Amino acid sequence: MSAFTYPGVYIEEIPTGVHPIAGVATSLAAFVGWAAQGPTTQATLVQSWADFQNQFGGLDSRSYLGYAVNQFFGNGGQQAYIVRLTSPGGGGSTAVAAAAVEITGITFNSTSSPSAVSIATGGTGGLTLTAANPGAWGNNYSIQIQPRSDDYNRFSLSVVYTNPTTQAQAVVESFPNLSASPADGQGRYVVNIINEQSQYITASMGTPTLTITNTPGVPSTPTPSTPANVALDATTSGADGSVLNPSTDPTTPGPFETALNADGSSTGGIHLLDTVPIFNLLCVPGEIVRATISNLQQYCVTERAFMIVDSQSTDTFASLQNGPTGITGVNSTNSAFYFPWVNQFDPGLNTTRAFPPCGFVAGLYAATDATRGVWKAPAGIDASLTGEAGLTVALTDAQNGTLNVQAINCLRNFRVYGDVIWGARTLQGNDQAGSQWKYVPIRRLALFLESSLYDGTQWVVFEPNDETLWGQIRLNVGAFMQGLFLQGAFQGTTPQQAYFVKCDADNNPQSSIDLGIVNITVGFAPLYPAEFVVIQIQQMAGQTQS
Repeated sequence: MSAFTYPGVYIEEIPTGVHPIAGVATSLAAFVGWAAQGPTTQATLVQSWADFQNQFGGLDSRSYLGYAVNQFFGNGGQQAYIVRLTSPGGGGSTAVAAAAVEITGITFNSTSSPSAVSIATGGTGGLTLTAANPGAWGNNYSIQIQPRSDDYNRFSLSVVYTNPTTQAQAVVESFPNLSASPADGQGRYVVNIINEQSQYITASMGTPTLTITNTPGVPSTPTPSTPANVALDATTSGADGSVLNPSTDPTTPGPFETALNADGSSTGGIHLLDTVPIFNLLCVPGEIVRATISNLQQYCVTERAFMIVDSQSTDTFASLQNGPTGITGVNSTNSAFYFPWVNQFDPGLNTTRAFPPCGFVAGLYAATDATRGVWKAPAGIDASLTGEAGLTVALTDAQNGTLNVQAINCLRNFRVYGDVIWGARTLQGNDQAGSQWKYVPIRRLALFLESSLYDGTQWVVFEPNDETLWGQIRLNVGAFMQGLFLQGAFQGTTPQQAYFVKCDADNNPQSSIDLGIVNITVGFAPLYPAEFVVIQIQQMAGQTQS
């Protein structure tokens, strides 16, 4: 507080104690599967289909992953993390490998006209350039090197793509004014520049280092040199490894499930998602192994995420009329099951074929979240699929009714609205289970609240645990809940009917305070989907006038 020394008006700023809580993202999807290129040691964020194509190669008829991501963005998705699974080799499988070239020397020949450049490869040491990630994709790239005409110790390096069909070439990256010396005073050391800036290659320098020489007879006025090319796979060819796809036997895991690593025994596979800030939706296109799905359901509970589970491609009404088996345990609250598969034209194979529904469904989750909110069921006439060519199974109303009460969300075709999602139950949504998390929007709203409040109350840690803190908590959490109430997220016409926030002496007794615990209780009245709309029609008797 300022010292008051003279008569007048003093202005002071007083902290309000307000810590606004922002809602977290609700439809950031994670897709896991095999791809021929892309990072393998991290979950990679892509924000468009073009972004996925650039980093993971686009559609590949050997795997469902690219198609599911394409369907996600085509149906309203905005952001997705990609986890690329690859074969580790061994057990009869082929290991994935990255293309590489080892350059030991660059010679600038100034005695010829025009000047020429020759590149020496092989041997020990020198500059090793390796594809940024493993796969045969790197075999289509080459390195182009051209020394500067005014300084033979410096050179430019370009990455060149060669179309394997047309053989047309295009420079995709170029790095000028490079040096082979780590002590370069201009900060243009080739290893540092490549590793910091390139999206296609990585660099390392061995011992002895790369040598740059020029032949005798350097002209007083150097002539422009002709760049030299060397294939990126001149030393090591890239290889895709064994193509991994989910097992077709729901009781027997295969190499795909091993790479997925759903049992938590290492940091690879699904656990690459451990380090991302947040993801909300999990899709493993085509995964049907029950034990693996159960592990993924548990993982989603831990991460406060929601899994979209695919039916089997061979499933029929008859095979599902008693409900899905083996995946309806306690952790199934964070998952929903969709049937049947969806037909779509495959430009790679030039034919229409069936795909698992999770990509379409995840996109419509995202679209519904954006237009209506996470509390709106991602189903109904507004949840129509885009880019499909029909469903593999046509269901009647009676069949849909049988599957619906078994917690199976059906995709249906209606003459006016096309193919739509026509169900909104979690895998705990069987009528006999009586779960409070029966419906997808209610469960996802709860996950949204949990994540938002978890992030938004971090400021509470280490604050004095007294009535002042409790009042600030009620203010901030209450403001967040009121904002959702005004958006129509809860039942009730008044805040008192819609939600409550309790943080006072009643739920924070001295025993809790002594343990350093502050308890915050938040309740909300969820909006239940109008799953069954009953219209009562009564014939009105004719009235006689007296």
